[in-house]
Amino acid sequence: MEILSRSYRLSNRPLSTGNSNPPALVKALQRDLRALGYLSEGIDGWYGPATCAAVRSLQYDLTHPKPVPAAGPVRVADYSRERVHAVDGAVDRALVDCIAEMMADDKFPKLPRSANATQENKRVLASLKSMGSSGVPVPFLLAILEQESGFRHFSVPQGQDEDDYVTVGLDRNDARNPDRITSRGYGVGQYTFFHHPPTPSEIAEFILDPVANTLHIVSSFKEKFEGAVLASDARCRADDRIQEVGEQPLRTCRYNVADARYMTDCQACMRQAGLQTILAGITALFAGSSQRYRATKYHRETRYINVPIRANILCDWPYAARRYNGSGVDSYHYQTQVLLKVLSGPQLPNW
Repeated sequence: MEILSRSYRLSNRPLSTGNSNPPALVKALQRDLRALGYLSEGIDGWYGPATCAAVRSLQYDLTHPKPVPAAGPVRVADYSRERVHAVDGAVDRALVDCIAEMMADDKFPKLPRSANATQENKRVLASLKSMGSSGVPVPFLLAILEQESGFRHFSVPQGQDEDDYVTVGLDRNDARNPDRITSRGYGVGQYTFFHHPPTPSEIAEFILDPVANTLHIVSSFKEKFEGAVLASDARCRADDRIQEVGEQPLRTCRYNVADARYMTDCQACMRQAGLQTILAGITALFAGSSQRYRATKYHRETRYINVPIRANILCDWPYAARRYNGSGVDSYHYQTQVLLKVLSGPQLPNW
């Protein structure tokens, strides 16, 4: 906070994309934006599109007061005090003063960082591999966590990038207000909140603690398996499963619980299911569906090669993996990528 405020006073000129911004000043800004939960990653001194988007989202929150503080401990708009008026992605004196006050206020919880992100991430990964009694197939759990965060609970500083804050995923799904962050996912499991900022207890219980973060993902995945795949409400159930398998009881695993391969030999099951190519605009989401795979805001892929054939996999975890991500075309992209990761096995980061 002091670094950004003091450095800005020395330069006394707006920061924005397209300008020749002092890298040290931009890093100070990025560090505060990360701590406040507006920048997903990167403390590298470059005022690029991600930093601009973070500034715009902060400006949006400062200029759009909510009727009452939601689940969060403070209301972001209260820090504006009529000083911020535009959502333009430029950082001026007024915005710097707002940021300084937010950073100085102990009532505004700041996101955690790690002094040794690499070791923390390795510890998390080791604990994930040992979760054999979690009630979900570990290969699917690892695939989901790789998809969600690349197994990173904390960002790892690399080169000029000094980022060591907890991993954050930002969704902007309000078509009318594209600068509004609609949800934030935190940590290795991307534990999601729809309010901001999180409370101190939420940070302690679900964001700072990677084990608690992961256990939430495990319980959510089990919940989707048990409650969504064959939901009584047709609007919530997995249409692909109904079409491809029918409404027979849930299939936990092709193997008996006493078999050593029970919920562990998923890679072999993927291979035995056969492989297919999925093409955007051609491949239906499932047999009989009028919708086709297509590139989206979050998934720009137009072709997947050697994808395990979902209908031939003798368990219902692939359908639970899709419903874990929601519904619609994006959820089918997500499911496809999870199946590919289960097939290939976890691709461990080179920390």
